[in-house]
Amino acid sequence: MTNHRLLPDERIDDLQRNGYQIIQKAGGFCFGMDAVLLSGFAQVKEGETVLDLGTGTGIIPILLEAKTKGRHFTGLEIQKEMADMAARSVALNGLEDRVEIVRGDIKEASRLFGKASFDVVTSNPPYMNDSHGLKNPDLPKAIARHEVLCTLEDVVREAAFLLKPGGRFYMVHRPHRLAEIISVLKEHKLEPKRMKLVHPFVEKEANMVLIESVRGGGPMMKVEAPIIVYKEPGVYTEEIYTIYGY
Repeated sequence: MTNHRLLPDERIDDLQRNGYQIIQKAGGFCFGMDAVLLSGFAQVKEGETVLDLGTGTGIIPILLEAKTKGRHFTGLEIQKEMADMAARSVALNGLEDRVEIVRGDIKEASRLFGKASFDVVTSNPPYMNDSHGLKNPDLPKAIARHEVLCTLEDVVREAAFLLKPGGRFYMVHRPHRLAEIISVLKEHKLEPKRMKLVHPFVEKEANMVLIESVRGGGPMMKVEAPIIVYKEPGVYTEEIYTIYGY
């Protein structure tokens, strides 16, 4: 039975929402701004079921449970240690009846859960394909950031299989891969509908993109106003405080 135990290299962080907390590794892979922004961008309606592909610490299902009226949230994670840590965070917050962490491979997700079984799928997938960026010698971090165990194609294909017709897929990624992202989404009949670019500062170029696509949707995409993260070094903009829920 999962409990609230902490391993020696772990800490508990306050999520500043609903009194929820999350267990993270000190010096290990921790959730970032991208996960928080995705939880603010994703729209989950009352009674809907949600699956997060590659959930890591479980941050996205836990935040979406806090922010929305969705009925049930599942996080899929391949790494045993991460899945165990995420499950302990779920237990720590008393959310076992609403949030479930499943250990498994994104590439097998539609076989694990069955096709057309979710209203919403979210993912904060690895951004770097194997030709970009230095591989992190720390394997859990490398798996989170590089396409070591799954590619963009794997994530999008499985999301398309897992969604009910008209279901929505929300992803955060890097703008330099936007052309490829849109092409892969359309190839799998996921029509891009909303997009938001994220800039660290108002004068800096975008370093993240949030994108919503709909399974079997019609061709029309809305590019929303961008998100600016910092108004000055170390000081978030009001929008970021709103998303975090302070």
